[in-house]
Amino acid sequence: MKKIGCILAAVLFALVAAGALLATTMFGAASVQEETAFIISPGSSLTSVARELEEEGLITSADGFLMHARVFGSGDPIQAGEFQLTPGMDQSAILRAFQTGQVIRRFVTIPEGMPSIMVFERLMAEDLLTGEIDVPPEGSVLPETYDFERGEARAAVLARMKRAMGSYLDEAWEQRSADAAVKSKKEAVILASIIEKETQDKQELAKVSGVLSNRIRIGMMLGADATTIYPITKGKPLGRMIRVSELRDPNPYNTRAISGLPIGPITNPSRAAIKAALDPDETTALYYVADGSGGHVFADTLEEHNRNVAEWRRFRAENGI
Repeated sequence: MKKIGCILAAVLFALVAAGALLATTMFGAASVQEETAFIISPGSSLTSVARELEEEGLITSADGFLMHARVFGSGDPIQAGEFQLTPGMDQSAILRAFQTGQVIRRFVTIPEGMPSIMVFERLMAEDLLTGEIDVPPEGSVLPETYDFERGEARAAVLARMKRAMGSYLDEAWEQRSADAAVKSKKEAVILASIIEKETQDKQELAKVSGVLSNRIRIGMMLGADATTIYPITKGKPLGRMIRVSELRDPNPYNTRAISGLPIGPITNPSRAAIKAALDPDETTALYYVADGSGGHVFADTLEEHNRNVAEWRRFRAENGI
């Protein structure tokens, strides 16, 4: 009896092994050895994808994969895109990723205060995007991080950036303060773009907005150097001191030569800068100058401001700035 039992056990083991071999032969198996980016082109069939998976050694059998899909798959179509295949994924997981569109998302970041010419350059330099774009209108892009797929059109990514700006601007405009000096969304973006360039200290945005809003109300020149530089460089760093002739140039951007807001934005302002433009601090200050620490010293009178300017110049001389 013991001998018969051993024989039966051996037969059973052989049957199980044969069944496993048959299943592997019929349905194949995944063979992903390391993280692999796999691209499905638009219009690809499951058959062509299975053949490519086999050719790249990611599955053992294209026919087995197709049979597995017919028996165990959901029946949903596969989607185009770039997919991350990882060790340990079985055929079901691979098929599910293809059918649910679990594509690799890549990212492009637009920093706060980046001018549109540099947004254009950043998108054009991203070689995983496709197609041509024009330089977007200044102030039309909301600075933040955006995701995209390999092969996506630059125009589509840029459109998302513009929609994000429009959506946030609508939201912020509805929540604007009664003390806001701007009269339209366009003016809000223009003022916000100046605020963005005037201070790097996020704690000062609303205070700077308060000063500039006071100047707008009384018809005083805004006197922002960044508006003088903008027509020269389109928002890029000037790389030198501003010339006296440039300060006096009465072009429609130069707020050191004209009163009121410039004709348009000088960069793409952040959410925080837009909020500050629409909700300025209540202040009596009309002036500010850098304090050497990244912030500013504020003043109500020209006399007080001149003393602050003298102190700033002394600081620059002593520190070789």
